[in-house]
Amino acid sequence: MQAVVFRGGHLELATVPLPEIESDAVLLEVLNVGFCGSDHSLIKSGGLAEDTILGHEICGRVVACGKDVRDVAIGSRAIVRPTACGQCRDCRAGRPYFCQSGRRSIGIGDMPGAFAEYVKVYPDMLIPVPHDVDSRNAALAEAFAAALHGINCIDAIEGPALVMGGGPIGLATVCLLHLMGVSPIVLSEPVASKRKLARELGADFALDPFGEEMGRRVFELTAGTGFAAVFECSGVPDNIQKALDWVARGGDICVVSMIFAPAPIVPMTLNFKEARLTGCYSNTHAENRQCLDWMAEGRLDGRPLITDVIDLAQLPTVLRERIDTGQAIKVIVETGAARG
Repeated sequence: MQAVVFRGGHLELATVPLPEIESDAVLLEVLNVGFCGSDHSLIKSGGLAEDTILGHEICGRVVACGKDVRDVAIGSRAIVRPTACGQCRDCRAGRPYFCQSGRRSIGIGDMPGAFAEYVKVYPDMLIPVPHDVDSRNAALAEAFAAALHGINCIDAIEGPALVMGGGPIGLATVCLLHLMGVSPIVLSEPVASKRKLARELGADFALDPFGEEMGRRVFELTAGTGFAAVFECSGVPDNIQKALDWVARGGDICVVSMIFAPAPIVPMTLNFKEARLTGCYSNTHAENRQCLDWMAEGRLDGRPLITDVIDLAQLPTVLRERIDTGQAIKVIVETGAARG
């Protein structure tokens, strides 16, 4: 089969063996798979193993099941999330994404990912896609679940809310806050096209942090109190202190982005505001199901985030020309199976 693999520091199209499934495994035909920010981080990290196949934001179709698999229908569509043991401290605390016992994941863990024509998974990893949700939208459910998890990690959801960064997760956060009735929603993002899209998705205000006096605008938009909730989705280290500067007394900050560099802050800001600063990681099966349900109800549509729909062979070039340069918002790889 055809797959995009990591070799010699870059991605390339290659022919690899079709996955063999054990008696308890399932073979999915990949329909759509999104390129995630974590895929980009892994490629640029320098620590990715040769011949790794990335890709975890998948909607696929079941084409084969091992003899011991029950209750998985051939031809059904599903998205894929990691397994968890259900018994460890993190699982018992409702944090299965931290499970270190029996956790299996595609693309970012121990199993090959979905930048391929087919991918092997296990039944516990499958979340059925509702009939009324198309495969492109379903492939975006995990990105929205990541944003939803960030929202769920803070104490209260109320406005005014600030989203810092207009990439896929920041825009997904805007969508979800709007769906939940939070108002006003403010996006801070330097790229004009992303600000425009944020307004279309439900942001009340979209500010250019380099073109406006942000301190003054924050004062105006929040009647001098600051934001009740701030979601850092840009990955810019300096934005942590800015979030502390702009959050209200007693407000919440969630760092949704993955920031690899040190982020200097003035801790006294936390003291004077009694603000809560937290992070979030991954998402749960339940959060993915919730996003799929909202999609099925017509309340959530991730497809406006898609700027590029490509085939596998185009991914290495699109990575260099569109993703590395920041021109793309969301890239979806669509296979011949989805198009046919």
